Amino acid sequence: MRPVVSVAEMRAADAAAIGSVGESELIHRAGFAVATEALRMLGGAYGRRIVVLAGKGNNGNDGRVAAAALARRGALVDVIDAASAPGRIDGCDLVIDAAYGTGFSGAYSAPVVSKGTVVLAVDIPSGVDANTGEMPGRALEADRTVTFAALKPGLLMGAGVSVSGEVSVADIGVRVRSTSIGLVDDADLAELPARERSTHKWVSAVAIVAGSPGMEGAAFLCGRGAARAGAGMVRLAVPGADTESAGPWPNEAVRVILGKKDWADDVLAVVERCRALVIGPGLGRDDATLRAVRSVISRSPVPVVADADALFALGDARSAREVVSGDGVDRPVILTPHDGEYRRLAGHDPGPDRVAAATRLAESTGAVVLVKGSLTVVAAPEGEGFAPPPVLMAAAGTPALATAGTGDVLSGIIGAFVARGVDAPRAAAFAAHVHGAAARRGRAQGLLSVDLPDLVADWLSESEAGPHG
Repeated sequence: MRPVVSVAEMRAADAAAIGSVGESELIHRAGFAVATEALRMLGGAYGRRIVVLAGKGNNGNDGRVAAAALARRGALVDVIDAASAPGRIDGCDLVIDAAYGTGFSGAYSAPVVSKGTVVLAVDIPSGVDANTGEMPGRALEADRTVTFAALKPGLLMGAGVSVSGEVSVADIGVRVRSTSIGLVDDADLAELPARERSTHKWVSAVAIVAGSPGMEGAAFLCGRGAARAGAGMVRLAVPGADTESAGPWPNEAVRVILGKKDWADDVLAVVERCRALVIGPGLGRDDATLRAVRSVISRSPVPVVADADALFALGDARSAREVVSGDGVDRPVILTPHDGEYRRLAGHDPGPDRVAAATRLAESTGAVVLVKGSLTVVAAPEGEGFAPPPVLMAAAGTPALATAGTGDVLSGIIGAFVARGVDAPRAAAFAAHVHGAAARRGRAQGLLSVDLPDLVADWLSESEAGPHG
């Protein structure tokens, strides 16, 4: 899992490093890392024209060290004071943005760079908030960013993603000994428990309560997502749906008949042999359904993934906490809100700091919270046995996922990973990563949610066989 450090954590790590090697040595190492990246981008230095925008702080000093190193390699280098830079920069091959670093606040208006000039940002594009990715002014859009010691949240969130280009992390000897955030990558999926030789279908069984007349597709997608992500058995309950209805029922799921109301006890009987419960997609919002959903979640003896209409049933955060705390049962509940659902639960928008948003909602509800978006953030309430780091990110998403039904598939994947024995926060974050990574293998245009489960199965199979290319 790749560490992601806040500004405060980075300053603490810097201070510790300075105590052992000295600030000037760290700047020297950072500058050479920048110069090395510049050489890769240009394919060499001799005769190349390079402009370095350098501020007064250490970010600018990193740029000045890089400038000197590149000049020694034969580059024609101009170092321009960021505070007095012209409005436009022309006639160069590369601009190194070392104007302002992670400690900058306020609005920065970067010079305009002529078309065809490549840009390398030092640590983070100047003007981007390192904690949130906010960019109140105008930054130089970098082709690459070389950051130090660990990723910064602002490189993964908000506008920071769109202006950072390809990001690499340079080791300059700063050791991040503890961090509050981790970014899931492909290698982390090796933690998914392998199927034992003696396993059977009930070892990873998932119960799903989803769909309603006219919304059977949500149940289908959720069930297929769970099955393709490794659920050995899917027990699918759709309130009010007749067994003879022409819904697209997945053949691999066992149908459970539920009435239109007062079905909570029937669901709890179904859950008894399962390892996880997914509830909510396409259920509807009539009063009887809302009561049943709250009853099932509060009484479930197994971990619960609450999505879509189940989130509506929970109401606000205070009401949700009462349900999540349950009737004396000890099991995690995972909430999966998009921004609108977050607003209803929390009473306000998530805001630009997605890490803080997920953490706040986890604490106020007592649940593991997965906040959906182009960057998915997962947080668990304090004291729930969540090993560090306490916040996980999944950044593999793609705009192709912005289509109806993909969230239903994600809920099924989370349920399957929980049933396979992964703890709730990692199951949610791993599922979000796989969901996005698998989608990237599908159509960039016109990806259908029904395509996703097979893509997920293929991705997981190849992941188990060896590293992805």
